[in-house]
Amino acid sequence: MAGCLQQNFVSDSFFLLILDQDNLMNRILIVDDDRDMCNLLERYLQRKGFETESANTGNRGISLFREKKFDIVLCDFRLGDMEGREVLLEMKSSRPSVPVIIITGYSDIKIAIDVIKAGAFDYITKPLVPDEVLTVINKALFGKPNGGPGNNHLPQPKPKAKTADSGSVSFLVGKSPLTIELYRQVELVSPTNYSVILYGESGTGKEVVARTIHEKSQRRNKPFIAMDCGTLSKELAGSELFGHVKGAFTGALNDKVGHFELANEGTLFLDEVANLSYEIQAALLRVIQERKFKRVGGNKEMDVDVRIIVASNEDLQEAYRRGKFREDLFHRFNEFSIVLPPLRNRKEDIPLFAQYFLDNANEELNKKVEGFEDEVIRMFMNYTWPGNLREFRNVVRRSALLSPSGIIGTRVLPAEIAGVQWDNIPRDPIKSIHTSEMDNAGMDLKNAAAQAEYETIMNVLKKVNFNKSKAAEILKIDRKTLYNKIKLFETGIGRK
Repeated sequence: MAGCLQQNFVSDSFFLLILDQDNLMNRILIVDDDRDMCNLLERYLQRKGFETESANTGNRGISLFREKKFDIVLCDFRLGDMEGREVLLEMKSSRPSVPVIIITGYSDIKIAIDVIKAGAFDYITKPLVPDEVLTVINKALFGKPNGGPGNNHLPQPKPKAKTADSGSVSFLVGKSPLTIELYRQVELVSPTNYSVILYGESGTGKEVVARTIHEKSQRRNKPFIAMDCGTLSKELAGSELFGHVKGAFTGALNDKVGHFELANEGTLFLDEVANLSYEIQAALLRVIQERKFKRVGGNKEMDVDVRIIVASNEDLQEAYRRGKFREDLFHRFNEFSIVLPPLRNRKEDIPLFAQYFLDNANEELNKKVEGFEDEVIRMFMNYTWPGNLREFRNVVRRSALLSPSGIIGTRVLPAEIAGVQWDNIPRDPIKSIHTSEMDNAGMDLKNAAAQAEYETIMNVLKKVNFNKSKAAEILKIDRKTLYNKIKLFETGIGRK
């Protein structure tokens, strides 16, 4: 394990700060039975302006903590003579105001929950990443991830990066290796002017990442404009992108400013870009190449300077091979690409997002729900989350609303998470059609057709993991029609 840490620290290219005397007052106690780990952490943190001291046993760490003044403690969970939880409890009983951060090489979520409940400020998993260690220390000492003497590390994503769509999730730093790599790529590409393709399933936070890239770029003080290409017809897409002049088509009663014009000098985010028609793709390519466009029905050319970020839940390279997407447009977009991992592949982040969404729900609902039963967290970890972060956020908000006590229990969880078989519950949240009712009252042809259509759509959605583009393709309808049908079913109108 020390070898992994050594490699990370050797590759660390941070510059040293010139420190003042106040900064030198921040003293860190490191408790770890691995001497190499202690030495590496001490050297790194000293370079960042902290004073450090280490202990190789839990008992020695507790003695040093009682004898000397420390501002923060880093303690390994597995020690030779005792567990880090015991050290934590001893230190908290002596000086409860000193933050203790637990280091563990074990991904068991029960450990993380236990140490947080016991009073730990946070926990860090091995192999240690220097940025993460420094971020947690700065947050514990100064209340923000980039404060204090170590503030020369790469900036971390803001805890709340608001999105254009209020229904989207906020940006939150996770702990899983996939999440850390995602943030590294965001940090890398943000300062450039590259076009970016974001790949990911529905609900993984593609718009959130797009806005974060914008906020970390040199265009941050200019507009960020988002457009969902999956819900627009060919006729409307041109008007939304480029605007139109009065009289350009039936219903064009006034001039309209398009998204390119609104986003000038800023960033334009095109979600579900593969759904644009071939004609609109050709017009889009011309704007990117020439940095000029005309409003629909207009003759005046307008200059435009826009950074473009696009998102898709299908492979655009495969789409152009099938003739669905222009190859030349793909290469224009593909200056940099980022894959957003689904929530089921980053389970270490689930407890963090659960608490984060709960905090937001408490603020929204003016409630004080404190947390989750251990069994609820276990169910969250075992669930596949086909709707990813968006679904997770909605589940936590709903559970917080339904919870009568200070802890969210299993009784308020949706049936699919709690493990109830769908065959045993009504499928329609508004109005279910029971066999006995059909036997007594009969069922007209219109209702029968609507019920069959609903079941067909739901079966296809489940098979493609709720990828609406793929579902629409299999059902041989356009995406907008699919959206409308789903909305009708959700309100109960389509199956009454």
